[in-house]
Amino acid sequence: MANQFFLTKSHEVLLEELRGENRLHRVLGPVQLSALGVGAIIGTGIFVLTGVAAHDRTGPALMLSFVVAGITCVFAALCYAEFASMVPVAGSAYTYAYATLGELFAWIIGWDLILEYAVASATVAHGWSHYFQDFLSIFHIGLPSVVTNAPFDYLPATGRLTLTGTWFDLPAIVIALLVTIVLVKGISESASLNAGIVILKIAIVLFVIVVGARYVNPANWHPFAPYGLTGFSFFGHTIMGQTGKGGEPLGMLAGAAYVFFAYIGFDSVSTHAEEARYPSRDVPFGILTSLVLCTILYIAVAAVLTGMIPYNQINIDAPVSDAFRQVGLPWAQFLISVGAIAGITSVLLVMMLSQPRIFLAMARDGLLPPGFFAAVHERFRTPWKSTILTGVCVATMGAFLPLRILAELVNIGTLLAFVIVCAAVLIMRRTHPNVPRPFRAPFGMIVPILGILCCLLLMFSLPAENWLRLFVWLAIGLVIYFAYGRRHSRLGNPATKLEAVPLTRK
Repeated sequence: MANQFFLTKSHEVLLEELRGENRLHRVLGPVQLSALGVGAIIGTGIFVLTGVAAHDRTGPALMLSFVVAGITCVFAALCYAEFASMVPVAGSAYTYAYATLGELFAWIIGWDLILEYAVASATVAHGWSHYFQDFLSIFHIGLPSVVTNAPFDYLPATGRLTLTGTWFDLPAIVIALLVTIVLVKGISESASLNAGIVILKIAIVLFVIVVGARYVNPANWHPFAPYGLTGFSFFGHTIMGQTGKGGEPLGMLAGAAYVFFAYIGFDSVSTHAEEARYPSRDVPFGILTSLVLCTILYIAVAAVLTGMIPYNQINIDAPVSDAFRQVGLPWAQFLISVGAIAGITSVLLVMMLSQPRIFLAMARDGLLPPGFFAAVHERFRTPWKSTILTGVCVATMGAFLPLRILAELVNIGTLLAFVIVCAAVLIMRRTHPNVPRPFRAPFGMIVPILGILCCLLLMFSLPAENWLRLFVWLAIGLVIYFAYGRRHSRLGNPATKLEAVPLTRK
């Protein structure tokens, strides 16, 4: 049975799956795929995480943090693009791991991706809630305080958890459920809605850069790196840089690890390879275009934000709109809040769009119950049951868990996924050198190796408790795999027919 753990799905089997009737519609072109990437990247990273990172970890050196995180993402993105052009099916890194490293590693990465997208979506819902409340405050409207935030929070100043006096975050619940309804209806409608929102929020981001630059005071960039330029730790022991009161590493590298969450949008593009019209061309284009564009915008916004007001006066809940309020531009606060609400909505839409595709890929392989997770709606052609489950989980986490804990937890899961994808490229080139590669990551083995090293560097720049949470989550996943997945695996049990999962009627 141990050999089953290392069984790989051949390239031919992956392509054969695309010919079944239980596949998704190919309706996405290069512009829509790029918009999905931009939709997932630009949002929470600019409008929320910039405040927490600059205030707690980096100061103005946040600009360099985005550079480091962006460079790391370039290496991983090139590997993703190579795989997506070879294997244009749903599943993203899960599918790539199944094709190269074997079933057990595929399960681990699939389970990790479930954590990544679910927690990322909850983080985004939480950020949306605060900007929505900031927007209401412009009109002197306030929600009852008991439904405005998570019931507890983590304070870096004391290194302890504290009660907030609230019950749950109601706006986070509402937006998660509304997005779920949109996603159940269909991918084409969702992508079209996202494209419109992307245009709006890019306009708002450019507004922030152009108008905010006029209020930049260079004195606010001094000291440039109050927490230092490092922040590297090893399982809770800081090796280079300062340490916060809670034991977390501080500095530019620690900031890069924290804001890495903001870049996971290009990952979501690869999950939609099965829905791309010309995946071998359009998916690499969408991945790289969205990543390069958003990196440039991130660095510019970080420079403007930390130049407008001192880093220690940045509002961590609504940093960009509040910065314009502090410099005396309340009308700009209105525009930015509207753009942030729209932008963060599109991020949530793409994140929650991607999660059920991971469930779908795993269920097709028998690792999860196909009757539920692989059920495709007869009319809408969407994995509607798993989409509803995703919406309920996101609403629950967004309502009860604080922003700081959510953001750090998703980062380590994302980085682990990128490490495995980069390693899978190395293995695939050696084991299947003759498989057609419409797109190939340049510079031979250098790019995937640098991707692995950079991701590991950032993983060790996260607080130690993130490793503990990751190990606990993976342990739960292994229990499920040995209790269900291993026994129902279609690849590991030849007697199981690779039949299409019956469509679930409305």
